[in-house]
Amino acid sequence: MPAPLRFIKSSPELPAEADAVVIGGGIIGAFTSYYLAKRGFKVALVEKGVVGGEQSSRNWGWCRQQNRDERELPLATKALDLWQAFGEDMGEDTGFRRCGLFYVSNNDEELDTWARWGEYARSVGVKTRMLSSEEATQHARFTGERWKGGVHSQNDGIANPGMAVPAVARALMRMGSSVHQACAARGIETAGGAVSGVVTERGTIRTRLVIHAGGAWASSFLRQLGVDFPQATVRQSILAVGTSGLNLPDAFYSKSLSITRRDDGCHTLAISGRAKVDPTLQFLRYQSKFLPMFKNRWRSLSPGGLHGLRGRHEGMTRWTLDGPTPMEKVRILDPIADPKTVRLTIERAADLIPALGSVPMVAAWAGFVDSTPDGVPVIGEIPNIPGFILAAGFSGHGFGIGPGAGHLVADIASGQTPIVDPKPYRLSRFSGGEKIDVSEF
Repeated sequence: MPAPLRFIKSSPELPAEADAVVIGGGIIGAFTSYYLAKRGFKVALVEKGVVGGEQSSRNWGWCRQQNRDERELPLATKALDLWQAFGEDMGEDTGFRRCGLFYVSNNDEELDTWARWGEYARSVGVKTRMLSSEEATQHARFTGERWKGGVHSQNDGIANPGMAVPAVARALMRMGSSVHQACAARGIETAGGAVSGVVTERGTIRTRLVIHAGGAWASSFLRQLGVDFPQATVRQSILAVGTSGLNLPDAFYSKSLSITRRDDGCHTLAISGRAKVDPTLQFLRYQSKFLPMFKNRWRSLSPGGLHGLRGRHEGMTRWTLDGPTPMEKVRILDPIADPKTVRLTIERAADLIPALGSVPMVAAWAGFVDSTPDGVPVIGEIPNIPGFILAAGFSGHGFGIGPGAGHLVADIASGQTPIVDPKPYRLSRFSGGEKIDVSEF
């Protein structure tokens, strides 16, 4: 069964021109469009499938600072305030709430890692505290286990992945911009080397500013423009169970299982970091750049199957602007949840929280998480294509930091002071001989 998602109606007509065209209707593209519209831009958001249809509706929904890489933490901190402000300003419900996040562990090494991170985080104003064994056991009393310790991030929270992107898209249209679903962007047009338009399957939109926030499709699209963007996807599986009447927290992490409350009487269950690697031609091309990451995370990764090839998002083909592209043949990446992972998740849930052993599974789904070699996104201008900005490779962290990332892109596009320093997100870090510093989390 697919991940839950609220659907919206598209704008009636494709505009002939726009101040900016945003390619990709996920959380990054939606918030980028929103913050550009707030600056007075007339924006056209184009999406080959439906807004929020891929990884933006298939994730945990955590909006966290806790255990963020130092390079992403500033965006995560800003994003929390922006999540809250969006709902207050636009009256749209994204399901966001600052419920706090609880992590527990019986592993000394894991606890030491959290403690070291906490020392740094508190130095930059993040509220996080380590939990004693007694505190962790009390907070996780629903497990019936005794825990060595844990961590509580008081200001962090969750939002609803099935509601968030549609809510932002609705707000965008109320502000006078437009949203176009089932409208794949095939490529761009240039004049004098700079962006002059976006060619879609429904026609060309004249514009001098393009933001590509196409998630797992970004590298293939950039290849058509002669831009090398190392990207690989992994397939993660998640499931939802009916938990009405059970006293479970909004969000909880342990090494064996993570749980998140939804707004429909269910919780989602997942195993953190566990993923399948589905080989593709693009993966083979960039495998050397990803070796440091796979070396660090090999315990959580395992070989997959043909799902990546079927998705066509990591092909090496070149396409033309006057004919259908792979994006029009596969409107929505909807890979099958890995049966072994689903079974293991159910088993772990029953072991950790016995009450979950008798609840029904409502749905199970999977998504392709687009990653960079260091696990940190690329956000910034493409120097040899003036007017073109890339925002992709969010490595499973894009939902939570989405408002912050969208704000940063809008800052760059409009020439305003960036909300955070954009230097850590430059694409050139993968081509200048720099050492790849893989994110610890």
